[in-house]
Amino acid sequence: MFRQASFYVADWLDRRAKFTPDHIALFNTQNQRDLTYFEWNIAANRTANFLRDSLGVCKGDRVAVYATNSLEYMDVWMACGKIGAILQNLNWRLTPAELEQLLADAAPTVLFYSDDFVHQVNQIRPNLSSVRSFVAFSTLAADSHCHISERDAYSDYCVADSTLTPDDAWVICYTGGTTGLPKGAILTHGNMTWNAINTVSSWGLDQHDVAILNSPLFHTGALNVFTLPLISTGGKSILCSGFNADEVFDLIEYSDVTLFFGVPTMFIMLQQHPRWASADFSRLKLVISGGAPCPLPVFEAFWAKGVDFKTGYGLTEAGPNTFVLPQKDVRRKPGAVGFPLMHIDVRVVREDDSECEADEVGELVIRGPHVTPGYWNKPEETAKTIRQGWLHTGDLANRDAEGYYKIMGRLKDMIISGGENVYPAEVESIMHGYAAVAEAALIGIPDEKWGEVGRAIVVVAAGQHFDEADFMNYLHQRLARYKVPKSVVVVEALPRTGPGKIDKKLLSEQYGQ
Repeated sequence: MFRQASFYVADWLDRRAKFTPDHIALFNTQNQRDLTYFEWNIAANRTANFLRDSLGVCKGDRVAVYATNSLEYMDVWMACGKIGAILQNLNWRLTPAELEQLLADAAPTVLFYSDDFVHQVNQIRPNLSSVRSFVAFSTLAADSHCHISERDAYSDYCVADSTLTPDDAWVICYTGGTTGLPKGAILTHGNMTWNAINTVSSWGLDQHDVAILNSPLFHTGALNVFTLPLISTGGKSILCSGFNADEVFDLIEYSDVTLFFGVPTMFIMLQQHPRWASADFSRLKLVISGGAPCPLPVFEAFWAKGVDFKTGYGLTEAGPNTFVLPQKDVRRKPGAVGFPLMHIDVRVVREDDSECEADEVGELVIRGPHVTPGYWNKPEETAKTIRQGWLHTGDLANRDAEGYYKIMGRLKDMIISGGENVYPAEVESIMHGYAAVAEAALIGIPDEKWGEVGRAIVVVAAGQHFDEADFMNYLHQRLARYKVPKSVVVVEALPRTGPGKIDKKLLSEQYGQ
């Protein structure tokens, strides 16, 4: 495990509010209001005092948030950083059953929720034994619950936890592998600080930068691609409830946006929108895609507008910001992610961990102070993933003769649909629960909108009638929508490898178009 020397980490907002109190920290599109760093710090202080003094939250306690993007969500995140609590940012796209398992894993003492999920909270709250306090951002799910407005009775000033170190956890951000439930990657104060340092120094951010924040706050991308680095520099984030193409075009046309991060699906939707032809991106100094492979036509459409659109690479366990492609190379090296950031080391290795030659494809491994110390409650998974100080990403990459890195694909069969990870083993387990299914496998197929979607390959049980509509309804009741396969193929039998495993490679060759 990487241990970091002690330095001040506890209270980003308090320091920034002292340096530039009148700078705009956030613009909230929901109420069209600017919030200065001074004002945001007061809101976060009240929230921190409410958590600590009223709800009894101590250093190391987990605080879960089940909500869409909002100022209150941002306040809770910053408040956790002040008092040493650990944010569990829940993926609201998951089903209640899936969320129950994640909440059982992290065992939060407090659960915040927004209006969108009152019904779901009422479904799961009888099974959340660790949660002592439920706090509504707006509508109460039950009369016994608290309301976020109760924080207004608490002091504008907060004494941050002086015992916090860079190795203390700030966020448990759930990601996953190809088996089982998502894993909770621990992001420490040091991890998130070094991601900001790397980003600011390598991407050239400054106090004049303004970023659109419309990625969901349960993603490390929303927290760490631009938001925390901009707090470091004193820049501004435009907080949106979610992605809306018209809103993006409005912000680019009428606001002072300089930075925009999105997943490929967002950019595809922008380019299919009627306003694309007249949109002017010339004021933006950085437009970057991440979260999934981005099709080359998306790059070319931006380049035709004179925009040096490029792709980045990152993962929850490391930053996520990892590489920088210099502006002069964007069109010369299409699809490349460039060089590792300032304080990061990367290698491309073979199965025996020996380093690959130039242009040889191997697994990308990463080392640096931005890398997670491991997974919450999963020491075995941690030991498999982090070996001799190197994070094994499971992603394939190569390094060309000039030293530029390019991501080539995934070592395992994980599917990335619209920037969301879909893990076949999890979906296959649910599919096997359907009575008419004898065997099932999930593969990824290309999709113009989502980049990639799942396709179910099914063997029908003897004597059973397979009703595809009923099967899909069964899956929708048990899985988040983005995990449900978009098509089904019925076959006589699944091909297998020598050891008896399902041959996913052959399935993809036969049914992956």
